[in-house]
Amino acid sequence: GPMVLRPAGRLWLPAARRLARTLRSASHTIEAYYDIGGQRIVTDSHCNVSKYIVEKVGRRLHRVPNHPLEILKRRMESALPGFECFDELSPAVSTWQNFDSLLIPEGHQARSPNDTYYLNRDMVLRPHTSAHQHDLLREGHRQFLVSGDVYRRDEIDRTHYWVFHQMEGVKVMPTVDAAEVEADLKASLEGLVRGLFGDLKAEEMRWVDAYFPFTDPSWELEIWWEGKWLEVLGCGIMQDEILRRAGADQGGTHRGWAFGIGLERIAMPLFKIPDIRLFWSENKRFMSQFADGQIRDFKPLVSLKDYPPNHQSISFWLPQAFEDNDFYDLVRAQAFADLVEEVQLFDDFTHPKTRRRSKAFHVTFRSPEKTLTTDEVNGYMAALREAVVSRLGVELR
Repeated sequence: GPMVLRPAGRLWLPAARRLARTLRSASHTIEAYYDIGGQRIVTDSHCNVSKYIVEKVGRRLHRVPNHPLEILKRRMESALPGFECFDELSPAVSTWQNFDSLLIPEGHQARSPNDTYYLNRDMVLRPHTSAHQHDLLREGHRQFLVSGDVYRRDEIDRTHYWVFHQMEGVKVMPTVDAAEVEADLKASLEGLVRGLFGDLKAEEMRWVDAYFPFTDPSWELEIWWEGKWLEVLGCGIMQDEILRRAGADQGGTHRGWAFGIGLERIAMPLFKIPDIRLFWSENKRFMSQFADGQIRDFKPLVSLKDYPPNHQSISFWLPQAFEDNDFYDLVRAQAFADLVEEVQLFDDFTHPKTRRRSKAFHVTFRSPEKTLTTDEVNGYMAALREAVVSRLGVELR
């Protein structure tokens, strides 16, 4: 098919969509230190990780027996035999591991504290499992899968959550023939996708040219699924420099391929799970549906017909430094965060005389697990209005 070029400089899916901006103080409680992965990490003025984010670190849904993400991970691991599997690497990584080791340049938007959660100047919560490529190659691993929780500042809707899960794959081959590496990559990943989605015909899969800083050439694999093209993974031939630095190119005689796949992005269509918040459900009626470890259609806990969304809105004049992600993070820090289905910017206004700028957001309340009363939602909105003033220094309109 025709070559489709994607925007430059993305991490593996999903895309980071915003421009780099300057750091500003995060909007909620930041602790003096966090204990993550057996390591005590002391925070500093660069930290934009509040307590509520770190609370999710220990959940490790990809290791919870018969959780949909764990079922999917196991299915993927068995579809790629011969790969060593890592799934317990700490999500706290250095900026060197996360960016420099992958040739992501200074000033790249992925390094912006508007996109990435910084624990301190030198440590981040990994926004992708690629952060572990260098260390594993250096330790002598040549064919491996890494699964784990990843963290990104992002918008709020039914398919985006600030922590999600990824699987990374790397294979180093004893050849320098790019065509041979590409053929092995594409055959392996088409096999993986057929193992998940059933026997797709050739015309139901397509390779789209893409760009990632750490692979060249790069592709995304899309499949025709339920009447539309679904982007399932990003991949490519690894930059030789990455192998060389890790001592994995055997003196220039080996090349490698890599891929990254978002587990929720695949699990939602496969299990027919309509809302990403459900993966975090502690409701027994959620987990019990998957107790036999098979991929099966999720039966909704509530009928969305019976539970209409409750649409609220909030508008305010902005202080000097303001990012939409600061507001989204503030919503996520509220006790009622998981009752919010979507937050959407709908008005961005600059006053012609005073040049003051205001923004207005729709906040949609609906739970995939229970009904919400109007009084309850009004109480939540009152708390949010108070928080946005005290935490972000805005003036309500």
